Amino acid sequence: MSHRVILVVLDGLNHAVGRHAMGHLHALCEAGRGSYHSLECELPAMSRPLYECLLTGDRPVDSGVVHNQVVRRSRGTSLFDLAVRQGRRTAAAAYHWVSELYLAAPFDRTRHRFHEDAESAIQAGLFYWQDHYPDDHLFSDAEALRRRQDPDFLLVHSMNIDDAGHRHGGDSPQYRNAARHADIALADYLPGWLAEGYQVMVTADHGMNADRSHSGTLVEERRVPLWTFGEAFAHRPVERLEQTRLCGSLASLLGLGHDKPHHPELLAGGSATS
Repeated sequence: MSHRVILVVLDGLNHAVGRHAMGHLHALCEAGRGSYHSLECELPAMSRPLYECLLTGDRPVDSGVVHNQVVRRSRGTSLFDLAVRQGRRTAAAAYHWVSELYLAAPFDRTRHRFHEDAESAIQAGLFYWQDHYPDDHLFSDAEALRRRQDPDFLLVHSMNIDDAGHRHGGDSPQYRNAARHADIALADYLPGWLAEGYQVMVTADHGMNADRSHSGTLVEERRVPLWTFGEAFAHRPVERLEQTRLCGSLASLLGLGHDKPHHPELLAGGSATS
């Protein structure tokens, strides 16, 4: 069975803050409408390499996108590619590095901010380039795309948590409050997405350390949260989740044919063993 899917990436949110600061997301879990997990991100714990990991399933050491200054198109097969090739609609409201990976590199803000092309991997896109672009604006952008384009797969990617971490550190009130603000912004849209039948995954690319950075092996850099919402998810504890298997899991949820590694135990009807 195929489902429509929304993937929300809260850039830079570590597990410790995700576990206590996201009141609305955890309220849905307590009400039996979602589940909370955590996993270790791949290395290096950096944004562009892990966007590629989340959306293709490829580790940075395999994709070649090994740091944020690798500015080129992805050489992998992304979730967007799989969906479009199999007749599904795609959209993204995201940081401009996503446009560079799956549409055109380098990003030209005057030509690439608004994108619409039925033949491209991301068929409809709205991209921003300032890390402090407000999360509530970003979620509004995503909802406008959803209403206008009715995508089967929608990527929603916000940057304010990561921005606050780089400015103030991962153990700061500014960082924690940025997470709370993202949770409040999500509360305006997540119930409606679920009511429309979307299956929603919320996660992060990497975490944040007290030095106002990330890229290494510290727990606060690598351990990230993962929430799942919707009846197509299993909503049971899953051990040893892998970031490389999230793309394949969402492809399976979308009903796409693929050969990517995945976590069937995340999905309703999948194996309870990992």
